[in-house]
Order: sequence, then C-alpha cells, then structure tokens
Amino acid sequence: MQLIVNQQSCEFDGNTVDVPTLLASQGVKEGAVAVAVNGEVVPRRRWTSVTLSDGDRIDLVKVVAGGAWDEDPLIIAGTAFESRLLMGTGRFVSPAVLRAALEASGTQMVTVAIRMTGADGSGPDAGILSAFDRQRYQLLPNTAGALSVRQAVFMAELAREALGTNWVKLEVIGDERTLWPDVAGTVEATKILVREGFVVLPYTTTDLVTALRLEEAGAATVMPLGSMIGSGQGVQDWEGVRRIAERVSVPVVVDAGIGAPSDAVRAMEAGAAACLINTAISRSDDPSLMAAAMRQAVIAGRLGYRAGRMPRSDHAIPSSPVSRLVGAGL
Repeated sequence: MQLIVNQQSCEFDGNTVDVPTLLASQGVKEGAVAVAVNGEVVPRRRWTSVTLSDGDRIDLVKVVAGGAWDEDPLIIAGTAFESRLLMGTGRFVSPAVLRAALEASGTQMVTVAIRMTGADGSGPDAGILSAFDRQRYQLLPNTAGALSVRQAVFMAELAREALGTNWVKLEVIGDERTLWPDVAGTVEATKILVREGFVVLPYTTTDLVTALRLEEAGAATVMPLGSMIGSGQGVQDWEGVRRIAERVSVPVVVDAGIGAPSDAVRAMEAGAAACLINTAISRSDDPSLMAAAMRQAVIAGRLGYRAGRMPRSDHAIPSSPVSRLVGAGL
C-alpha cells in the first residue's frame, strides 16, 4: 500500500494502516503532533479507529517554538526535520568536542562510518555512539570507503543490523585518490538497497543525468559533491547543483568539500535543500563555533533562496531617484 506522507510517497505492508502505526513507522512521537487525512483533521481520540487506504494523503504537523521552524521543514522519506544541516562525526579530537559541536549545530541527522571493531570492542572511534543521544538524532550510517556495489550493499546490511536503522548514506567510490563516486555503481547499489527496504541517500557528482537516474531508482535524496571529500575547496559547480535542484523532486543535499559558512550559503542559494558538513567543522580551530556558524549559514542561504535574488544587471541602476536632484546643473 502506498501513502503520501507530507508530500512524500511511502510504501507500507498490508492493505490497511492506522494512525499510531503510521506515526511509529515515521519515527514520530504521538505527543504534540496533529494529523490530517485527505485535508481533514483527525482528532486524537479517533486515531486507532481511522483506517488509512492506498493513495491517502496524510499531513503530520508538530508544534515548535515560535519562529524556530515556520512552514518550511526538510522532509526526507516522509520524515520532517527542523534543521537543514546534516553533520558528519569523523575526525573530531574527542567525543566531548563532537558532542558540543552537535549541540551548537542544531542538527538532527548525523552520519557514522561502518568499520570493523576489535574483539575487545576497540578500534577507530570506539564508543562514538556514546557521544550523543540516539533518541535525538537520526543516525545515517555511511558506506564510506566501499569500492564496489557488493561491498556497499554488504556494509549497509551490516549497519542495519548493528544500529537498527534502514537509513543509509550510500557511497560507492570509483577512484581511491580523489574519492570520486562511481556513478554507475551508485545507481546500481541504490536500486538494490531500495528493493531491500532501505532509505537511501546517495553521494554522487553534479551530473544531472545521474541525479535523475538515482531518483528513478528510488533514492530518498540526491547528494551531489561540492568538491573532493575533506578538501575544503567549496562548491565548484554551482550551476550543476542548481540544475539538479530544478529537475528532481527529492531533496538535494550538497555533500563534501564545503570549507566555510559562505560555501554553505551559496549551496543553499543554488537550491540545495540541505548541506552535509563534517571536516569544515571538525578540523576548524573551534568546532563548536564553526558548527554554530554553519547552522546560521544554512538558514540564511535557505531564506535567500526562498526570497529570490534580484535580477543581475550589466550596468548601474541608481537606488535613489534621479529626478529633482538638488544642485543639478551646478
């Protein structure tokens, strides 16, 4: 059965679903949320008795502090997020610094790498999950380092078992030196993982055709790179981001290469729905302060995009009237 939840198509097993089941499937707590079905508000007392049918349109609305979210949530696979800043968790000097940066960023989604651990539980970033409240953040395991479709799918399946989430940031790397994505492999892996019930957020290039193929494959987002992972070179193909944002219906998340808040602003102004940022924050002199800066940059860029920029002009246009100019002719 297919339902349209907050303008996103969602598949459900069986022929009927009630409201509590729907909320649980979307990770939405029943407190402080309102539900409308096909434009009609459903009172809370009727949630268990209302049966949702194939094709129904459901709106889920939560109450937030005034001005914190307004009417513009980020919606991925039917789940609404207040923050449009996604954060990576690698290369922080300590769990405490990571925890402080996450708090300052306001993020609600964090990526975690999938790596083998020692028999004693040791290994890179051991205990990283203790750095944050898993009830507060949507975990996004990352198949970073996967060099084949098979390896990426295997890593995603392991992450689902380990973390209990079917969300995955998909990476299939085509070149180990530049960490450039293998776009054909990424499309193939997306098709496989979507069939297996994953919510797939794939890392890709700014190639429009690849973005369209990923959407057709069932990707929940399209995540074009700004520049090489960890390079801090900023977004090098603004027009590519803009073209993708104009053509796909799923959210566009600029991923990799953002080095400064100004990069995040421009990415959002180009039409990106969100930015995923890690190294620019973790390797800054003050990660918490940089996280706060990125938070504000993403907000400013989104507001600028929604407002619509002024037209460009090849010549000066005076902002003050030129008629009745005092002292004209002197």
